[in-house]
Amino acid sequence: MSVISTIEIPESVREGNEALIRLTAAAGEKALALMERDGEGPFLRCAITGGGCNGLSYKMKFVNTTKRGDIVVWSHGVPVLVDSKSALYLKGTQIDYSHQMVGGGFKFSNPNATSSCSCGESFSV
Repeated sequence: MSVISTIEIPESVREGNEALIRLTAAAGEKALALMERDGEGPFLRCAITGGGCNGLSYKMKFVNTTKRGDIVVWSHGVPVLVDSKSALYLKGTQIDYSHQMVGGGFKFSNPNATSSCSCGESFSV
């Protein structure tokens, strides 16, 4: 039995839906594989921080705990955590995964971004 199937979501965490953030099938498979391989998780936290060449940067990491006010979205079997401040910037975002050697990895498609850098790791609104 996987760790994800046994996690409990605290009452302080709201349940969201994929209108907030959504993983493609490829991104979900890769996230689950990384969680299993590295013993990370059971949550994938997606957040926005200040920085990067356009002012705001995407951050992703596997975490074991939730924070008060988090929103959890189940997407392709992965519990994705988003804090309420980041949710304002991430609404409608899709995360994909590419296996390409050059330019591969997790890719954010954010409808709120007015511009982004060529690497796709930072954006502005």
